[in-house]
Amino acid sequence: MKKKDTFSTIRFKIKIANRFRKFSMKIAKTHSEALKSILDFFEVNGISPNEKIGANMNTLENRLKKRINALIAIVKDIEKNEIKPTNAMIQALFQENPMDNVSDEVYKFEAPELITENEELNYYRDGYYKNQENYNKLQQEIVLIIEKARYVKSNFSTGYLRLDISKEELEQLKQKLKRCTSL
Repeated sequence: MKKKDTFSTIRFKIKIANRFRKFSMKIAKTHSEALKSILDFFEVNGISPNEKIGANMNTLENRLKKRINALIAIVKDIEKNEIKPTNAMIQALFQENPMDNVSDEVYKFEAPELITENEELNYYRDGYYKNQENYNKLQQEIVLIIEKARYVKSNFSTGYLRLDISKEELEQLKQKLKRCTSL
């Protein structure tokens, strides 16, 4: 069961009570919530109702001015170092006159060496046989690994496969795989 809140009475002058009721209706559902919000505001911000808020507002205003000045400096830096150079490059690209620093160097390309169909066929045939050999070696390695695997039944969960090889054998397999994939 929910425990009901207990209430306490505080005596106010009628004028002040009416003023508080009007203010309370604007900021909260109940008078208790309104009073709690007011007290929280004063405690969190370290403001006393007896003090003038002028000094605190001046400090806050100075902080805001510093942050705004910092933002302005950042925007000016971006404009100077990024926007203006990019804009200048784009305008240079769209001008009709070519840029002055481009050299009129002529490139000469040599004719490629021609090979016969038999040489090309031999090249691809050799590559095919090498790949076929690597494939057969990997297939043999996989068969050896599968032969070293055994099923272990667990009492508490599903079973699992155990590979009976040493760390050195595992590292050798990794190295062979790296060599085969890099070819």
